[in-house]
Amino acid sequence: MTVRLARDDLGLPVAVPRDVKRIVSIVPSLTETIACSDGASRLVGVTDWCTHPPEVVADLRRVGGTKNPDVAAIVALAPDLVIANEEENRPADLDALRAAGLSVWVTGPETVTAAVTSLGRLLAACGLGEGARSWYRDVVDGWPVFEDSAEAPVVRRRAVTFIWRKPWMVLGRSTFAGDLLARLGLDNVFEDHADRYPTVELDDVRRLDVDLVVLPDEPYSFGAQDGPEAFASWGVPVALVSGRHLTWYGPSLAQAREVLTAQLAAAVPPGS
Repeated sequence: MTVRLARDDLGLPVAVPRDVKRIVSIVPSLTETIACSDGASRLVGVTDWCTHPPEVVADLRRVGGTKNPDVAAIVALAPDLVIANEEENRPADLDALRAAGLSVWVTGPETVTAAVTSLGRLLAACGLGEGARSWYRDVVDGWPVFEDSAEAPVVRRRAVTFIWRKPWMVLGRSTFAGDLLARLGLDNVFEDHADRYPTVELDDVRRLDVDLVVLPDEPYSFGAQDGPEAFASWGVPVALVSGRHLTWYGPSLAQAREVLTAQLAAAVPPGS
């Protein structure tokens, strides 16, 4: 098999076949990316958490979770390429896949701009650039660099975005989701925290004088009956938002601006 060396987001050289025909994805957003780029027939394995596109993933072999993939099952599928993410997947699992002789491509964007570049690099490695033309162009057009755009939000709000409960965890520094929300006019009160996903106490957060609480429905499934009640005494709006559109980078980014803008605008004070 003819291969070429290409570098993934970590700068690591990856031996990529000239003709990638078999792909295992252990990241839900990357599963959607490949499937929506004329690569559905190349997917031979996905995680238990891969849900989009539903008509594609329904019959695919499941290879465990993002944090506990079944390495032996992945090896047995003999993929030309395994696609992973620095944050979603554990280094030990990726090392095990490499040790088994598999080519592993790792993404790791921390900003929307980096995500656009990362997606383009991945699609090129898989030979799927043309298949992604429509949605990829929508993503590029939909997320301009605000420093050079008249679309930058004028009114900004101080926000805290929770991603887990028991313990409470929030978006901290240098996250893709944090950058996306910044582009929608939200300033993360934990942007300067030493950790990317700090564990916090609610009383400490309340003292930070936030204007908005953001609760996505993944990775923790915050909903109307699970989350907003914790902030009833704060007197600030709570926005329930789509975790897929907030944290997935791929085709969902094409709709993320519209979806999240509407959900943030619909935020209501606790108890309303």
